[in-house]
Amino acid sequence: MPKSVWFLVVGMFVNTVGSSFLWPLNSIYIHDYLGKSLTIAGVVLMLNSLAGVFGNLLGGYLFDRLGGYKTIVFGVVCNLVTLAFLTVWHEWPQYVILLTMVGFSGGIVFPAMYALIGSAWPEGGRKAFNTLFLANNVGVAIGPALAGVIADINFEYVFITNLATYAVFFFIAVFAFKRFEQGSIAPKNVIAEGAGPQSKAPLFAILILCISLVLCWMSYSQWSATISSYTQELGMSLSQYSLLWTINGLLIVALQPFIRPIVRMWEEKLKNQLVLGLVLMSASIGMVSIAGDFKMFVAAMAVLTLGEVFFTPVIPLVANKLAPEGKQGFYQGIVNSATTIGRMVGPLIGGIMVDVYGMQVLAIFLAIVLIVAIIPCLLYNLPLKRMKYE
Repeated sequence: MPKSVWFLVVGMFVNTVGSSFLWPLNSIYIHDYLGKSLTIAGVVLMLNSLAGVFGNLLGGYLFDRLGGYKTIVFGVVCNLVTLAFLTVWHEWPQYVILLTMVGFSGGIVFPAMYALIGSAWPEGGRKAFNTLFLANNVGVAIGPALAGVIADINFEYVFITNLATYAVFFFIAVFAFKRFEQGSIAPKNVIAEGAGPQSKAPLFAILILCISLVLCWMSYSQWSATISSYTQELGMSLSQYSLLWTINGLLIVALQPFIRPIVRMWEEKLKNQLVLGLVLMSASIGMVSIAGDFKMFVAAMAVLTLGEVFFTPVIPLVANKLAPEGKQGFYQGIVNSATTIGRMVGPLIGGIMVDVYGMQVLAIFLAIVLIVAIIPCLLYNLPLKRMKYE
């Protein structure tokens, strides 16, 4: 990996540590501290994610127009200002307004980060996006663990620490990312060559794949929404729940040597990785339906993590390969938006189903949804075949 890319990796890590202080605890804070139902919590998280969709699309658009550095700094500044207000005002309804704004400003950053590493390290392939994925999840391992401990002491400190960590990311972005200017490192995209600038086949292909993304993250989002509150009902502490995310992040790193032979074997068979990932995630949600103690949730999280390491890094790689020249940011914005849409509708659907039918019914429903999500993964390249891309 080029030494310069390490700045992106460190930046992603710090960014995730900061953001993961708050997002796993949102439902708990809204439900237990602000006294709202899980359905209301789902609506609030839906607004946060809806704003993130627009942020993702704007971030991708700005990357293609302004370059990675200006786009990321713009998003970071907006997020830092919003978090400063959230640290001071986090009662109802200010919490709803500011959390929605955090979703928008934070959404600008992520597609630009993924598009930038694809441009800065084009020969890295899956390894480039997997590196950011690892940095993101190491941050997830550390952030929630600290947040759970801090929240058990005083929830007010969670907001303060979140702001302080993001301030560190601000300085990294401003002073270290300037070396990455999109125009000088934009790669030549071979998969779209010869297609003609008007061809819509790559766009149709990525939109089909996005169906799987929406379904996947609609299910995955329950871990930070309905499942988080469910663990509290079972008597688990906030620190125990946060520890689940620490296990998730640590396992993602620890599993790399073991999955590497499979990834190499399936290097040109990306569909296999996507399907295996979704099957494992479905099994994990199925385990939640019968989980009754902390150990069972640890086992379910371990299976979820194994599915995640196969599924998640493939998505930005496919988007980067499909993107026509000059559209890398736009395509990363599309897949990030699909992920955010899943996170948007997931807590709302989950909250309603738990309130009406209970957690077990929701878990079984989501396990089936994840199996259905395999279908678009198998079919997404049909437009490319018709246009003789393959």
